[in-house]
Amino acid sequence: MTIWTPRIEEIAGPRYLAIAEALARDVQAGRLAPGAQLPTHRDLAERLGVTVGTVSRAYAEAERRGLTQGEIGRGTFVRQLKPLPVASPLPDPARFQEDPAVIDMSIVRPVGEPHGEALAKALRQLAERQDLGLLMNYAPDGGKPGHRSAGADWIARRGLQVDPSQVIITSGAQHGLATVIAALTEPNDLLLTESLCYQGINAIASQLHRRRLRGVEMDREGLIPEALEAACEEERPQAIVAVATLQNPTTAVMGEARRRRIAEIARQYDCWLIDDDVYGFLVEDSPLPLASFAPERSLYITSLSKSLMPGLRVGYVAAPGPLVPAIAASVRTSVWMPPPLMAEIAALWMADGTADELTRWQRQEARERQALAARVLAGWEIETHPAGFHLWLHLPDPWRASVFAQQLRGRGVVVMPADFFAVGRVRAPHAVRLSLTAPGNRELLQQGLECIAELLAASPKPRVTVI
Repeated sequence: MTIWTPRIEEIAGPRYLAIAEALARDVQAGRLAPGAQLPTHRDLAERLGVTVGTVSRAYAEAERRGLTQGEIGRGTFVRQLKPLPVASPLPDPARFQEDPAVIDMSIVRPVGEPHGEALAKALRQLAERQDLGLLMNYAPDGGKPGHRSAGADWIARRGLQVDPSQVIITSGAQHGLATVIAALTEPNDLLLTESLCYQGINAIASQLHRRRLRGVEMDREGLIPEALEAACEEERPQAIVAVATLQNPTTAVMGEARRRRIAEIARQYDCWLIDDDVYGFLVEDSPLPLASFAPERSLYITSLSKSLMPGLRVGYVAAPGPLVPAIAASVRTSVWMPPPLMAEIAALWMADGTADELTRWQRQEARERQALAARVLAGWEIETHPAGFHLWLHLPDPWRASVFAQQLRGRGVVVMPADFFAVGRVRAPHAVRLSLTAPGNRELLQQGLECIAELLAASPKPRVTVI
């Protein structure tokens, strides 16, 4: 039997939960090995000065979390934890780029036509500077002051005014989400998000041990306030994560009244509001960002991956002042610092107007591609926005999303079925997401759309199952 005495003095909350949490920490740290036998209920109760019932509840909680297992007549043992999966739960965005036989409409990314020339120009300008070597040195927590100022200017383009000291540089929005969630939550904390959401959230919850995720019912404006309030009343979440403009995958755009209501709910239930606004730049007449309606409890996240280029890997998090050190520390822990050279290119483009020029080009290209999709898919049920990078296609009976995506893949076109975006056990609709900007040119896009329209009009091929 292991002589184990948990350190529970600094863990807040009921004693039984403190014991279970201390056990979890010691298992993760390797202080308790798989197969180790824990002290008896009475022995541990005497050493901690608590009741036997408290220890019994603690062991029951540990077993519920999957940390231990009890064996009748033998005792309680530490379980062999399952290893983390090696494969990423997110798709590889470059997996079809070199295959001319595949039209990839599965990854939402900007069209890259004008970017090479702009990047070459920026690199030439940087090469002529005398201080170029300084960009390869360590940056202070949060990023260099000039880069944080550029981030504040970029965020202000969406109507949200923040001081540069509130901005933290990240390696894209996905990294921003991960660092914010890591800084604000602890094991077993609950995050609420849309019932169909960007799978990066699921990936983060999976990688950050035991963060719970619950999908909330949504409509064509995104999160339904009544459903969100009911979920908050039932489980008291630590944070709400939402994409209020061009929601991924449904393209929903939340109106101002609903944004205000969501912010009120966050205040009422004292939870953080994480505003993922990576697509906000596309909708020029969009309401103010969700974060602007409850700035004291909001984390605003954006990046340049969709507006400029994915490879730049520059993102920005705007946070209330007291949270900035914790999020900056989370960035340092994960990557130490985003590359200052990339942040300098972004700042340069914002200063000379290149960033605005490229985003205008992206908006116009998105509108052209949306118009093309509307023509080719006329008569089929879609949800979209004239300036969006993607659309949400509802499938007619008897198509199922997974079967449709599979048979479309057999024709050389790749899309994402709805079940990829479902949170937990949410029942996904029979729909697929189409990225209109992933194909390299409009000719390829038209070919892909025509293939989709042709398959929509056909019947699913029967699948033979051998039992």
